[in-house]
Amino acid sequence: MSAGAHLAARRRRFGWPQRVFSQVLLMQLAIAAGVTVLATGLFLAPLSDQLDDEATHRALAIAETTASPEVAAALLGSRPGIGGPVQAEAERIRTATGAEYVVVMDRRGVRWSHTDTAQIGRVVSTDPSQAIAGRHIMEIDSGTLGRSARGKVPLRDGTGKIVGAVSVGIAYDSVRERLFAEIPGLLFYAGGALAVGALAAYLISRRLQRQTHDLAFSDIAALLAEREAMLHSLREGVVALDGGGRIRLMNDEAQRLLGVGPEATGRPLDEVLGSGRTTDVLAGRVAGEDLLTVRGPRVLVANRMPTDDGGAVATLRDRTELERLGRELDATRGLIDALRAQDHEHANRLHTLLGLLELRMHDEAMEFVTEVVGVHRATAEQITEKIHDPLPAALLVGKATVAAERGVSLRLSPGSLLPDRLVDPQGLVTVVGNLVDNALDAAAGSADPRIEVELRAEGRTVVLRISDSGPGVPADRRELVFSEGWSTKEVPAHGRRGLGLALVRRLAERQGGTVRVGESAGGGAEFTVVLPEALAETEPASAGNPATAGETR
Repeated sequence: MSAGAHLAARRRRFGWPQRVFSQVLLMQLAIAAGVTVLATGLFLAPLSDQLDDEATHRALAIAETTASPEVAAALLGSRPGIGGPVQAEAERIRTATGAEYVVVMDRRGVRWSHTDTAQIGRVVSTDPSQAIAGRHIMEIDSGTLGRSARGKVPLRDGTGKIVGAVSVGIAYDSVRERLFAEIPGLLFYAGGALAVGALAAYLISRRLQRQTHDLAFSDIAALLAEREAMLHSLREGVVALDGGGRIRLMNDEAQRLLGVGPEATGRPLDEVLGSGRTTDVLAGRVAGEDLLTVRGPRVLVANRMPTDDGGAVATLRDRTELERLGRELDATRGLIDALRAQDHEHANRLHTLLGLLELRMHDEAMEFVTEVVGVHRATAEQITEKIHDPLPAALLVGKATVAAERGVSLRLSPGSLLPDRLVDPQGLVTVVGNLVDNALDAAAGSADPRIEVELRAEGRTVVLRISDSGPGVPADRRELVFSEGWSTKEVPAHGRRGLGLALVRRLAERQGGTVRVGESAGGGAEFTVVLPEALAETEPASAGNPATAGETR
């Protein structure tokens, strides 16, 4: 059994309460009682010292009053005895002051006065040398009459000569009685303070009981452990913000989706993520449910729920793959429509070919087949001659077929030339595909539907320019078109639009490039994408190859 389990078992055995309310109340009562006892002790300790000091000073003052030249003269002019003048004066002073004893002694330490007359004429029980030497003594000591507060002074005659000493004692029991007399009043105040502390402890415990739903500390610790395990095992990102907009909690999935590390916890959201739609959505500056946003290469769906303390909890879901599949579904549907139309066109061509053959017009039939096949072959050859990388070339061939079926002319610019050295061909395919799809939607239905694509290399930089014959983009909306969720198209069956151009910009910026939109020569839109270092470095020349060198000799 572990130490914690053993301690818990002992607490249960001795009836230790499990609820937060009871534990906090008992702990606060113990603290209040301890503070009260400590304060009482700290008060009584200096009070006892103060009373001792007062008693010794009082004894010294009585001794100084007794040590007068008259008493010195009486000591020099008489003998020690019960009825002597020194005894009479000492008893008078003792009775008047309430002292326990007033002892007058000569230089030898012989008593001339004492409360117990049997002690007169005897040597004192304590050393009188310091007082006879001229010093004033204050002390708590034990003598023949018990423990007392004592004051000793030298006894001088009229000329100032020391002829003896005076010792005055105040019963120590009277000092303790004064101390004990103060205790009831002190305990009254201490009890009042303890009662106030107990009431405050009860009120605080009740508040904690409501806030913790009367759970035990072990239950709260278990809930926290379960919460941590649950949050970090979720496949959805969870971000908790406090009332000041700082990140209070972020699970592992949220860190992965947002591209941040554990050090983001405790920092302001704007500082961690920077400005942008993702920050606005998480901060609540954009309202709504299932809000789409793009963070890096990822498409995220965010929902935000405010909390009672002014903060919020936001959840993030990765819809990158879903959006990719949705775009593929749109493309597939467009291709199916194009194939359906092509099937009708193909049937018409077959019927025409069949008619020519039935009419035995074999030469005309051969010319017809050659013309139909040659158009498609020419388009593919034109693209592959200028675009050497197979992925973007295949994409443009397919897009040209779809464009033809939609009645749009798609052609490559004469200045296009792209070598087969792309660093990220998939990224370029995404950029080209999104821009061509937008251009197709814009150009379809225009007076002269056409699209022109230019792909060229400038060193290691790839420049993509796509223009269309559509209505164009107004100048005041040329930055808005790159925002997530903005679109002029009809919402597709699979979900949302307005992500294509946002993804294009993010992909370009991720490679250090730029995207801008302007007006084409024909009045439509013209998108220009610049991707620096999109091409791999060229291989070194083969001048050092031995075989080549041998051939050139």
